[in-house]
Amino acid sequence: MSHHASGPNFGFPRGDARLDMTDLYVFTKPGDTGKSVIVLNVHPSFRLDSPEPTTSEPFKPGALYEFKIDTNGDAVADICYSVQFASSENGKQTTTVRRTQGARAIGVCDDGEVIVQNAPVSVEREALVTKAGDYRFFLGWRSDPFFFDVNGNFNHMQFTGDDFFKDKNVCSIAIELPNSDLGSNEVGIWARTVDKTREGWTQADRGGRPMQAVFLVGEQRESYLSGDPANDDRFIGVFAHELEHTGGYTPQDATAVARKLLTDILSYNQREPVRYPRNGRTLTDDVVDVFLSVLTNGKVTGDKVGPHGDVLDEFPYLGPPHD
Repeated sequence: MSHHASGPNFGFPRGDARLDMTDLYVFTKPGDTGKSVIVLNVHPSFRLDSPEPTTSEPFKPGALYEFKIDTNGDAVADICYSVQFASSENGKQTTTVRRTQGARAIGVCDDGEVIVQNAPVSVEREALVTKAGDYRFFLGWRSDPFFFDVNGNFNHMQFTGDDFFKDKNVCSIAIELPNSDLGSNEVGIWARTVDKTREGWTQADRGGRPMQAVFLVGEQRESYLSGDPANDDRFIGVFAHELEHTGGYTPQDATAVARKLLTDILSYNQREPVRYPRNGRTLTDDVVDVFLSVLTNGKVTGDKVGPHGDVLDEFPYLGPPHD
């Protein structure tokens, strides 16, 4: 899993699939180097511990789905795009997207500048795209672009190339925006889901780089998912322990690799070619092969699975959902 089922025992954060962040992508808009596309996928359509599908409601009403953007390299948000959903009586969902800048972008961003309001959420194969100024938005069910031989992973990394995700869906939040609104040519991006509870706002999930929040956090999963990138140094020890155990690293080498993996932020330079892990992440980057090579210290370099063939050449780029 990339970031799927990141809760306890491969379950969902706070027991709610709608709050489960699965993947984060950022890449240059094809054919237009003046714009970028950021995509947050959440709510996998499946459970790992049950054959039953998850809820059909795409997003959790009232919760916040946030893109955090660091423009100066201090692992603290300077810009936030916050997405919040509402459900109507007929069961359809609409969304409001806000942009917050400056010190207020660090915390919960439920009161920023409204960029779009009442944008429809797609639940069918047709992609409902909303345009507002220089922005375009898509929100709703899509084909999950992540690819991984999950069963091979659970079979002691004996991979056969069986793509568990080839017929799975996720709920996508895709935003096309001008590069100037990212605040800098080179930025760090992560995403999080925040739930509204009786005690106030509670962060349910967060991450930027694929795979590591599922495979490297050990018994500190809850602390990790509720944490902030600026404090990720406290997880170097648990990352190093997992790397020693799985990859046979020496303690010093494991610590050095853990430091490279943290902070959990996706770096993006709009002026450079996009390819994970060097710069951003496209929908077809083979992040599993990259991670397996690191996790196993080069002993396993791939799972024999390649990108899906249903990725589109136009916004929102993710393929239509499977039946």
